[in-house]
Amino acid sequence: QVQLVESGDGLVQAGGSLRLSCAASGSMFRVNAMGWYRQAPGKQRELVAAITSGGSTNYADFVKGRFTISRDNAKNTVWLQMNSLKLEDTAVYYCNAQVLGTMGNLRIYWGQGTQVTVSS
Repeated sequence: QVQLVESGDGLVQAGGSLRLSCAASGSMFRVNAMGWYRQAPGKQRELVAAITSGGSTNYADFVKGRFTISRDNAKNTVWLQMNSLKLEDTAVYYCNAQVLGTMGNLRIYWGQGTQVTVSS
């Protein structure tokens, strides 16, 4: 079984910064793509940013230039540096990982979610 443990939730003023982290642990052969999604009240979960094991990144238009995703493959950890936060960034942020298991199975795992609240 694989677990994704997130940290870094908090309350921050608009214009401020916050850094989220997510570490994958458990029985696995390799972690492929990792990413961050978010879900605001009454809205669907949406992709924020993703990064492959090779370091290629993909960002949602609404965070380009403000958020940066990075990872450490040796630690199976992904970070999301969030700068210039806006009120509309308030949401529960979820870590996501595509994991290749020791038996050759590919599976998507999700973190428990971490609350980010941006105040005016």
